[in-house]
Amino acid sequence: MEIVAAADSDERGLTLLRVVGQLQRVIVFLHSFACDRGHLWSTQSAEARQGPVMSDEQITKKVREICEELILSQENLKEVCDVLHEELNKGLGKDTNPEATIKCFPTYVRELPNGKEKGRFLALDLGGTNFRVLLIQLGEKCSMDSRIYAVPQPIMVGPGDGLFDHIAECLASFIKERELGDELLPLGFTFSFPCKQEGLTKARLARWTKGFKCAGVEGRDVVELLKAAIARRGDVKIKICAILNDTTGTLMSCAWKNHNCRIGLIVGTGTNACYMEKLEKVELWDGDLDEPHQVIINTEWGAFGDNGCLDFIRTEYDNNIDCESINPGRQLYEKMISGMYMGEIARQVIIRLVAEGLLFNGNSSEILEEKGSFFTKYISEIESDKPGDYNNCRVILEELGLNSATDTDCANVRHVCECVSRRAAYLAAAGVAVLLNRIGEESVTVAVDGSVYRFHPHFHNLMTEQISHLIKPGMKFGLMLSEDGSGRGAALVAAVASRNSR
Repeated sequence: MEIVAAADSDERGLTLLRVVGQLQRVIVFLHSFACDRGHLWSTQSAEARQGPVMSDEQITKKVREICEELILSQENLKEVCDVLHEELNKGLGKDTNPEATIKCFPTYVRELPNGKEKGRFLALDLGGTNFRVLLIQLGEKCSMDSRIYAVPQPIMVGPGDGLFDHIAECLASFIKERELGDELLPLGFTFSFPCKQEGLTKARLARWTKGFKCAGVEGRDVVELLKAAIARRGDVKIKICAILNDTTGTLMSCAWKNHNCRIGLIVGTGTNACYMEKLEKVELWDGDLDEPHQVIINTEWGAFGDNGCLDFIRTEYDNNIDCESINPGRQLYEKMISGMYMGEIARQVIIRLVAEGLLFNGNSSEILEEKGSFFTKYISEIESDKPGDYNNCRVILEELGLNSATDTDCANVRHVCECVSRRAAYLAAAGVAVLLNRIGEESVTVAVDGSVYRFHPHFHNLMTEQISHLIKPGMKFGLMLSEDGSGRGAALVAAVASRNSR
């Protein structure tokens, strides 16, 4: 930072620093491919690398050959299903869970909504630098009133009591503004950080993520910390009925309308899934054995493959992204599927194609060379173009400093995007197919949420197509877009808990 500041007054010095930085990144990138592939790309010009001028057809053929490693065969996907089934069994096993990568946490949510839940419920949704407080009315019609509150940076990294005092203050403000002070309202708490759940209203924080580092919270029950903060104020009455994550909320939100719903899936910035499992298959279960003999399992399947079991489908691009991530060696399944990584996978493929003279006549741009510059939303926008129409693609390439793209360039960039998104959709589909086969019911609805699923123009159809190939014959399924799983879903968990406590 000192070097850049010193050069700030000298534009030429700043420009030189940027050029040197770009060259260093390119050298590191090329070297990583050399190590992985056992060969070193030549540093000669694009024209020399390319040799004789290639026709558009030859270029397109070569691009497709390079992208083939991103294309999963039916045999690949069936093997993924088999391995995931084994890993889920390890996660559910008492003796095997400690070493399992997919932890399969019981959520202690055992009943789904029956559609008859009525009343007013509060929901608290904390999962980032903002949090929401919601008042939800359930009945023949569902209404929702909500407000977003910020979590200032000093609170994010300060004492744990400071965070929960801030949440309690905002809760009290929300309740007073709506003149709800005389009601004892049930509350569902969506807490989207890694937790070891020990009951429907008990969850110990395993570790902070997303920039939070509040002291004195890890290893403690976050529900008790929130209750203590509310008690310190003494001015509001709240009954915390449940703590959950957004995946469980997604399932509950859809199950309120569709009683066949048994699976919740998130495909957004990250990916995770939960499903209803028979108690007899959950060796980790330490609760009662009364009816119903079932519990929602939070799989935390983003960690699938962390033990090397998915190495047979991982590519050099996956290896690079993992090495450059903040958590190398972890969440490897998630890194092939989720919105946090899809754009960067596409960028790395595009960079390779440019380096081999197959895109943009071998000419890159400063912006394209920047890690993270090819956003996942670009994939959705490029694939939204009609076949043969490259309007969105050209706009995006111009944003990236690539102003002379040909139709062939655009077609090949789109092919890269299609390979990346299709692989993600197929891997997510394989995971869902495994859960459907485990549940074994004739007809099951899958609740889905997340920005990738919501906004990619073909993700739903790609998943549906592949799930159909991977489930047992005769089974029926449907994918249902969830409405506000972390909000309404939390209220519904509270509603079901309140119903059962009467």
